[in-house]
Amino acid sequence: MAVPLSVLDLAHVAKGATSGDALWRTIEIAKRAEAAGYLRFWVAEHHNMPTVASTSPPVLIAAMAAQTERIRLGSGGVMLPNHAPLVVAEQFAMLEALHPGRIDLGLGRAPGTDQLTAHALRRDGGQQAAEDFPQHVLELLAWFGDDRLPESMARYLTATPAPGETHPEVWLLGSSGYAAQLAGLLGLPYCYAHHFGTFDPVEVLDAYRSWFQPSAALAEPYAMVCTTVIAADTAEEADFLAGPARVMQIEARTGQRRPIVSPEEAATREFDAVAQSILAENSGTRFQGAAAEVAERLQEFVVRTGVQELMLASSTYDTDTKARTLELVAQHWT
Repeated sequence: MAVPLSVLDLAHVAKGATSGDALWRTIEIAKRAEAAGYLRFWVAEHHNMPTVASTSPPVLIAAMAAQTERIRLGSGGVMLPNHAPLVVAEQFAMLEALHPGRIDLGLGRAPGTDQLTAHALRRDGGQQAAEDFPQHVLELLAWFGDDRLPESMARYLTATPAPGETHPEVWLLGSSGYAAQLAGLLGLPYCYAHHFGTFDPVEVLDAYRSWFQPSAALAEPYAMVCTTVIAADTAEEADFLAGPARVMQIEARTGQRRPIVSPEEAATREFDAVAQSILAENSGTRFQGAAAEVAERLQEFVVRTGVQELMLASSTYDTDTKARTLELVAQHWT
């Protein structure tokens, strides 16, 4: 039986569109992902990036929850160095109170932005907060009833609304072995960011499993991998639709943060040797092609990594390209 499918979205801002357009587009994609049978839909936290409108995952999650009924919604992730653990606990406790059993809290260690913006967010430049990530994770877990941190302020204060019969499902996210080992030690589910990570996912996930210790949250390791996908009726069409992702990948690596261009504009771009070397490392879309072939390759990827769940991300110019990719993969997922 095929593993469950989930979605990561960054609310990419298309050239000629507004941030508001991007946010409503994400909500529409979430609705279509739910209709296609996806298990969960996560949104990322990024700051000071004209290409990304998803700066506040809890706000966007609340908007998506109001427009959907069953799909789990969460952060992929909240960048914990940017926030006080109590603030995050209260935000996600409130989401869980409003939508019981549907909220995920994915946590990341990176600030998700440049150091100047990190300083504006947390006033300490973000560096110390990143180094204290394990402590802050334990503090946050304490607000949800985890008692492994003896001197936690949760002994004296309550995250409001107080956790009831359910609380958000907490995940650790990462693009290296660090978060994998920490997730294992804490007995939490783990998601590897294969969509931009440069490490072998098999090695990272093996580290997670080898470090895993059972917890009240999880008796056995539960791993997910997030990768980039564009599927279409033909390989040629998929290659054309993947053009904006290639342009975005090059611009991100060369310090140019611009709204995502259309496939037609991307097709006119000529890539120099530097751009071609960037694409050789990461094409911007790791799995692209005709839908049946893409689904088969993804299933092979699942077998190779041994994950219990697969998350799909896409950098696309328009709503329909991403939603159609999700629908096509789901149709061929057996």
